[in-house]
Amino acid sequence: MNLSLMAAGLSFPNLIGRLPGGVAQGIIWGIMALGVYITFRLLDVADLTVDGSFTTGGAVTVMLILAGKPAWLALLIALIAGLLAGLITGLLHTKLGIPAILSGILTQFALYSINLRIMGMSANKPVNPDRYNLLLTARTVPMAILVGAIFAIAIIAVLYWYFGTEQGSAIRSTGSNPNMSRAQGININNMKVLGLSLSNGLVALSGGLMSQYQGFADINMGRGAIVIGLAAVIIGEVLCDAFFRKGSSFYTRLTFVVLGGIAYYIVMVIILWLKLDSNDLKLFTAVLVAIFLAVPYLQAQRRSSYLLAGRRSAAFLKGKEGKKDA
Repeated sequence: MNLSLMAAGLSFPNLIGRLPGGVAQGIIWGIMALGVYITFRLLDVADLTVDGSFTTGGAVTVMLILAGKPAWLALLIALIAGLLAGLITGLLHTKLGIPAILSGILTQFALYSINLRIMGMSANKPVNPDRYNLLLTARTVPMAILVGAIFAIAIIAVLYWYFGTEQGSAIRSTGSNPNMSRAQGININNMKVLGLSLSNGLVALSGGLMSQYQGFADINMGRGAIVIGLAAVIIGEVLCDAFFRKGSSFYTRLTFVVLGGIAYYIVMVIILWLKLDSNDLKLFTAVLVAIFLAVPYLQAQRRSSYLLAGRRSAAFLKGKEGKKDA
C-alpha cells in the first residue's frame, strides 16, 4: 500500500471533515434512542419492534414525499404509523399474554412485509433532494445538524413536560414498580401500551428524518437499530453520571441520551477513518455497548459496602498476621 496515500487518508483534516456528518446522523439516531429510552429505562421492557418501526417511518415518509405531500406532513404520518406499530406490540403483550420481547419480535417480523408493501414491493426507494423539498439532507450537513437539533430539543422538552403529568408519571411508576402501581389503581396494561406506542412513534419519526437525510428508504435501514439505540442510551447515561456525580434531572438525562447518539457516531466515524473494515462495525458496536453496559456494574461493585468490608477485613487480618510474625 502507498504510505503517502495512507497518511493522507488518516490525516486529521480528513477526520475533522467527516465529523459534521457523524454529528448529523448521531442527532437523528439520538432521537431514535429517546424512544428506546422510554421502553428500556422507563417501562423496563425489552422492545425489539424498533428495528421494524424505524424502517416504517422511513418508508412512509419517502412514499408520501414522492406522492407530492410536504415533508412535515409525511413525518407526522410516519409518527402515527410508528404509534400504531407500538400499539400492536402492546396489545400482543397485554391482551394476548405474549412476553414483551416476543411481541416485539412478532411485530418486527410482520413489519418487514408491511414495509415492502408500503414501498410498492421495492427494497429501496430514492427521494431526490433536487426534485423534492426535504427538511434535511446530507448535501447540506450544517443545515441538517440545525434541523436535527431543533427536532431533538423540541422532543426532549415535550417528553420532559409529558412525563411530569399524571399520565406520564403513571407510565414511569409502572416501569419502576408494577405491583405498587396496580395497588394504587393504575391500569398498568394501558400504561405499557401507551409507552410502547409513544416509543415506536419517536423511532418512526427518526426513521423519517434519516430517510430524508440519506436520500432513500431501504427495507434494511432499521436492521440493528435496537443495538444502536441501546448504545446511545448507555453511553449517554455513563457520560451523564460522569459529569453529574450527585445526580441529574430527567431533562438532563434525556439530553445526554441524544448526546450519546452523537458520541456513538463519532466513534464510528473514527473507526472508519482508521481504515478498519466496515464489515466489522457491528462487532465494534457490540463491544462498545458491552463495555458501557459493564461500566455502571463495575462502578457499583467497587462502591459496594460488602466488598469494601471484605477488603478492610482482609487488610486487617493481613496486618494482624504481620504483627505476629514480627
